[in-house]
Amino acid sequence: MTNGLKGIAVQAPRSILLHLDSSPRTEARIRLARVLAETFDAEVTGVPCALTALMRYPFALEASPDAICIMKELDKQCRDKALALFADAGGGSPRMHCEAPPDDGPWAFARRALYTDLLVLGQRNEEDPDAADLPPDFISSVLVECGKPALIVPYAGAVEPLGSTVLIAWKETRESARAVTAALPWLSRARAVHAVGYGAAAEPSLRSLQAYLRTQGIQASVRSGGADDSDIGERLLSLAADVGAELLVMGCYGHSRAREWVVGGATRSILESMTLPVLMAH
Repeated sequence: MTNGLKGIAVQAPRSILLHLDSSPRTEARIRLARVLAETFDAEVTGVPCALTALMRYPFALEASPDAICIMKELDKQCRDKALALFADAGGGSPRMHCEAPPDDGPWAFARRALYTDLLVLGQRNEEDPDAADLPPDFISSVLVECGKPALIVPYAGAVEPLGSTVLIAWKETRESARAVTAALPWLSRARAVHAVGYGAAAEPSLRSLQAYLRTQGIQASVRSGGADDSDIGERLLSLAADVGAELLVMGCYGHSRAREWVVGGATRSILESMTLPVLMAH
């Protein structure tokens, strides 16, 4: 099944905000962002962002009078490594730019994200020593705070720049609708688009989605996952593997509770176990 624009203008992202850190997987995100920039005629801004060493080890100040200097040097090493990765993987592309890291780290990144069309973020790998560089809820908090779509890159496996086969996790919610709208540039280029919904009202809502996509020149096959809406995250990843999806599109569900971002079960499951790039929107 081949989709085409058929004369309908689909607004592609023109500004892409790329999260940089010193982890090895950053290189894959940079290369993906560069391909996206070339495909969509966009500009990429890479922003190094991490918790400072002092934030991670506040009690070290009591152990040594030189602790601040040591921690500043650690921060500089991480920042220099991220910038070196950006320069190397960016290949000198004129579309790739870099900004200084924000003063207040991850909390400022969401504010910076207000001024972009698309974010490129990386899945958290709990086994990576560099995982402590960011708060555990970094991705979900950025998505919920800025409201912009994000392409989240898994910490393992190959990454396809666009995804010739796309799977949409559909639910009649604002979050799902925003994710589908953000995904139109990918959907219009995909060879095959699948959509799945779960719950008692899945079938009629999927038909409505199918009709909407048709107005965008996109032919999508739809299927109901059944009335049972439990373990959706695991079932989505299993279906993505079955249909050979290279991109999953879904809403991100979450809210703030006592300064901590709490995400829904399916969102949390996907963020923890994703095996393919995921385009999410809150």
